[in-house]
Amino acid sequence: MPRKNGGSGPRAVALVGPYGSGKTTLLESILAITGAVQRKGSVPQGNTIGDSSAEARARQMSVEVNCATTKYLDDGFTFLDCPGSIEFLQDTLNVLPGVDAAVVVCEPDPNKVQMLKPFLKRLGDAGIPHFLFVNKIDKASGNVRDLLVVLQEASDKPLLMRQIPIMDGGAITGFVDLALERAFVYREHEESQVVDLQDDVQSEEKQARYRMLEKLADFDEHLMEELLSDIEPPRDEVFEDLSKELAQGAVVPVLMGSAERDNGIRRLLKALRHEVPDASAVAGRLGIKPNGEAIVQVLKTFNGSHGKLSLARVLSGTVKDSAVLHRRDGGDARVGGIFALKGEAQTKLAEAKAGDTVALGRLEGVATGETLSTAKATLPKIAIEQLEPVYELAIETTDRKDEVKLTAAIHKLQEEDTSLHFRQDAELQQMALAGQGEIHLKVAVERMQSKYGLKVGTHPPKIPYKETIRKPGRQHGRHKRQSGGHGQFGDVHIEIHPLPRGSGFVFEDKIKGGVVPRQFIPSVEKGVVDYMKEGPLGFPVVDFSVALVDGSYHTVDSSDAAFQTAARIAMQEGMPNCSPVLLEPVMHVRIHVPNDATSKVNQVVSGRRGQLLGYDARDGWKGWDTVEAQMPLSELHGLIIDLRSLTQGVGTYEMQFDHLAELTGRLAEQVVAHRKAAA
Repeated sequence: MPRKNGGSGPRAVALVGPYGSGKTTLLESILAITGAVQRKGSVPQGNTIGDSSAEARARQMSVEVNCATTKYLDDGFTFLDCPGSIEFLQDTLNVLPGVDAAVVVCEPDPNKVQMLKPFLKRLGDAGIPHFLFVNKIDKASGNVRDLLVVLQEASDKPLLMRQIPIMDGGAITGFVDLALERAFVYREHEESQVVDLQDDVQSEEKQARYRMLEKLADFDEHLMEELLSDIEPPRDEVFEDLSKELAQGAVVPVLMGSAERDNGIRRLLKALRHEVPDASAVAGRLGIKPNGEAIVQVLKTFNGSHGKLSLARVLSGTVKDSAVLHRRDGGDARVGGIFALKGEAQTKLAEAKAGDTVALGRLEGVATGETLSTAKATLPKIAIEQLEPVYELAIETTDRKDEVKLTAAIHKLQEEDTSLHFRQDAELQQMALAGQGEIHLKVAVERMQSKYGLKVGTHPPKIPYKETIRKPGRQHGRHKRQSGGHGQFGDVHIEIHPLPRGSGFVFEDKIKGGVVPRQFIPSVEKGVVDYMKEGPLGFPVVDFSVALVDGSYHTVDSSDAAFQTAARIAMQEGMPNCSPVLLEPVMHVRIHVPNDATSKVNQVVSGRRGQLLGYDARDGWKGWDTVEAQMPLSELHGLIIDLRSLTQGVGTYEMQFDHLAELTGRLAEQVVAHRKAAA
């Protein structure tokens, strides 16, 4: 039966979909229709409830999840407006496990369908109930039924057309609800008007309704029997099937409208109210067994001027202000305030009940994705996909005194955005920030300035080049100094040999007759290792061996330091004669793109000195390929920009170190010259 009086408990609904599809405008429309705002905001005017940060408004795009709680017909809803850009996808992945349903917003443009795949694929795999809302329907061209066929290519789950458009003079002026069997005409910024079904629409409506029922019957034997017997199923049964199969993730209902004009939004809200399961279903999906105690999942972390806020979904029980929440891995945190959010606006609450999505204050040490409880119970670890970085920049403060502040600021940014990676490389003497793309890192750098007052410069990261030798050599190294009292004396003869790639460094002691005393042998090795940090080309040396074959000592003046120095002298003079050669890191790269872009990607790989290893269908991703290649690390900076340019923003890649390869010719000369200039 449809839930005539709504569901039990507040629902959390994620608004997801590609950049530019109109999610933020849809949220504004929902808030205006439900009376949560007096005046509907506009993205171009920069006055929406969401996207209030300077970084979002400057780009007119969401750069993080925006949250707004409202009521519709006395049912509570929290809408989570998720970023559309693939560069901020991690925020979406973090909140999805805790929502009851998602509305995937798209445009009625067949050329943009592949942009839906990253969202529909993940929702389908996770079993999260989701609708497809075709926005900007007033700007559609072509047959909507044909559009559904194209949209189906992006979804592994069957799409279920819930409405068909009413056309007037080539424009869509309304729709027929196939479950209600009623026709509606759009009225701008008003509720749609019920009208009689026209004769020319009735035939199409019956065919479309039958197709809808057929898809539902694929998952319901009783409904299938009714259709085979030409029995018209009762309307309540149809709604019951719609709710059941949505909850099971078996079908994806498709609705349409225009968020800008507030058309079709009330029908969407009614579908959410009557058909979306409540928080108990989320708990079941996550393997959480309610035990009467409060259980919450942290969906997002905000660090603001008033401290830390953890956006959390209450999956069971009641959370009260000052309650102590126990962490899954030990330790606890005390709730320092409970707030309902509407964009930046906060409303203080005394408690939050099952189904509520609220911000909990000052949960120190608690990270996004954690599940907590008021009881010390064993809670399952929620599996959240963590995106690997695909773009990196070296960063440095304009004032060296700010370096300590920089690491503290980055830690706070990482709390808010779990796809930001920070590393300090002692060998390269650089700090680097990595993430999901150029805009992603620009936003992070801008926030360092706006939130923490840090001015940060960026540049492409240094490449960890190495060097090795091609031929063997022998060298004598002597260090002798006399300046009153004890002098310094160390004398060594060494043999240097190249080793196969990947062998590292080997030191051999071939001294006979004690010409170099035993206690100084480690000193010679230490001197060689110290030299290895920078060879004749200016880079760390690898894949070679050094054998100590002869030498001499002084009973008074020889020392550990003297033999270290003698070894370094021998290396400095001997290595340039061993035909040094530059080595560059080569990565194994797996590139994932829609298959209509595969041939272009192959050209990109070749143009970046890559070696193609082949390609195959991407496992589990219908219509996508995975291209495998080996590419120099120096050629990977900016690769993600090319991939996304070719694939409407959805292409991505992953990489891992494979081997070091010789780099010669003009490119090697440029690398060495740049190194010497920097030194």
